[in-house]
Amino acid sequence: MSEKTSKPKKNSYLDWAKAIIIAVVLAAIIRWFLFEPYMVEGSSMFPTLKDGEKLFVNKTVHYIGKVQRGNIVIIDGEKENLHYVKRVIGLPGDTIEAKDDKVMVNGKVLPEPYLKHNESEAMQLGLHLTADFGPKKVPEGMYFVMGDNRLNSMDSRNGLGLIKQNRIVGKSEFIFFPFNEMKQTK
Repeated sequence: MSEKTSKPKKNSYLDWAKAIIIAVVLAAIIRWFLFEPYMVEGSSMFPTLKDGEKLFVNKTVHYIGKVQRGNIVIIDGEKENLHYVKRVIGLPGDTIEAKDDKVMVNGKVLPEPYLKHNESEAMQLGLHLTADFGPKKVPEGMYFVMGDNRLNSMDSRNGLGLIKQNRIVGKSEFIFFPFNEMKQTK
């Protein structure tokens, strides 16, 4: 028996072109509205996030769900290609203050187990990790954010100020690079 071959029909080229266009459009929609990769630059979230790590950011907080205390969020720096990564400490309506190296939200100490490494480092230096401030009331539509590396973080205490809700790009879901550091962010 002999097998026959034939030239691909023009329709198969058109089918491939359609498939490629659909794939590109879907990828663009996913990136603009659902998930986007970001790279960590700097040490303000160390050791939770390290310089050079790459994150997937969930952008659906604008459509479904909401930003919650403890979320790690990406903030639009309002300048081209400038973003900040910080942890949400205060929600709209909260009163935030720090006393004796403890952050308090609405008069209650905020448990912050992610600070253990940085607290011991600050203690060795004879410093408080979180200097006293406040009380500060968070207005509606705003958030109070801080870096986990409190000794080396520009955040709502200094420089960044309170963050408008529309400046939050999304919340970090997981580290995807380097591969040996893959994990969910909390």
